Amino acid sequence: MRLLIIGSLSGQFGAASRIAVQRGAKVTQADGITQGMDVLRSGQGADLVMCDVAFDIERLISDMKAERIHTPVVACGIETDSRAAVAAIKAGAKEYIPLPPDAELIAAVLEAIAAEQDTLIYQDPATERVLQMAKKVAASQAGVLITGESGTGKELVARYLHRNSLRKDKPFVAVNCAAIPGELLESELFGHEKGAFTGAVARRIGKFEEATAGTLLLDEISEMDIRLQAKLLRAIQEREIVRIGSNAPVKVDTRILATSNRNMEETVKSGKFREDLYFRLNVVKLVMPPLRDRPKDVEVLADHFAKTCADDNGVPVRRITPKAMAALKAYKWPGNVRELENCIHRAVLLASGDEIDTDAIMLTDEMGGAPASSANLVGRTVADVERDLIIDTLRHTLGNRTHAAKILGISIRTLRNKLNAYVQDGLAVPPPGVGEPA
Repeated sequence: MRLLIIGSLSGQFGAASRIAVQRGAKVTQADGITQGMDVLRSGQGADLVMCDVAFDIERLISDMKAERIHTPVVACGIETDSRAAVAAIKAGAKEYIPLPPDAELIAAVLEAIAAEQDTLIYQDPATERVLQMAKKVAASQAGVLITGESGTGKELVARYLHRNSLRKDKPFVAVNCAAIPGELLESELFGHEKGAFTGAVARRIGKFEEATAGTLLLDEISEMDIRLQAKLLRAIQEREIVRIGSNAPVKVDTRILATSNRNMEETVKSGKFREDLYFRLNVVKLVMPPLRDRPKDVEVLADHFAKTCADDNGVPVRRITPKAMAALKAYKWPGNVRELENCIHRAVLLASGDEIDTDAIMLTDEMGGAPASSANLVGRTVADVERDLIIDTLRHTLGNRTHAAKILGISIRTLRNKLNAYVQDGLAVPPPGVGEPA
């Protein structure tokens, strides 16, 4: 765990730093936001940023977003500063830690971040076979290509490879090639010099350099623009990169892992992916099976999500009944583990009594009714379908907007804005739940 502390290490922050180090974190310190951004750009990287609320948390998070630095931020401040805590959370901080520091609280935050990144829960022999093969090749320097449907846990397998490699004490850096536009992905991978293009306000070290001596995961690599693939191939072959705006090569020592949810052989044949790059990446291939082929994983994951979702929402942990579990194991799970997690999250919120039974398990469509077909959607606008989905979800949650937003996967602010728009259009919406503001 790489922890960046933005604030003075004297006094309470110094104590927090010592606790983090005792818990196995590697700590870097910066005196302010500008210095903290320099650290994040420099290639040292961080898995978590801990920032004093005396600084402008909103500016920090805004600056990080502008430069596509996706590291969670935790705010810290004196216990009595409740307004600063609320402001930090609204600005986008993941958590607030009161000072003076509590060792168990800091340990819990560090463990939660690590668990969020690394948790691989399984029980099925199909998953076990993949991990056994992964463990055999983990200590090598070979490139590994991990394929499988979206939501099967390919990134978790990549992290498993890193944890069992000779590079385990060095950085693990992941880049989602599908989430970054092609013109920006080159800068993300190879870095840039100040002034190399509009918005390049300072030198930025790319992911190759940040992952030097460690592991670089190229997530969903099949989505990479073919023009950038040539530069990537050269970087892998020559073990050197050139930052945008520079002519000076930089040597790198990085193990490459890659994932794809596509059939890579067909993608190569179609001309969308370079054959030479494919063979360079595909020294070892691991295929993560879909969840429908891992029934024992469905059971252990469902129980896990039932507990974590209950804890997150402050509701009692309920046992999944055998009948409900049978329904879960019989379902095909086109969305794999992500869909299972969403399904259990809904069930935790909607279940009544001491158990989660089939009445809370919605498997056919988002609203638990008959499966939606293209026939009954043709002729309807996206806005109409979205409106009905939102209003039906509110009815299911008895008007509880917080729970409805979680089920829908949107923020409470977005939900309220949409409901206000519906009211202005003269539409009736379910009233707020008990104790909730309108």
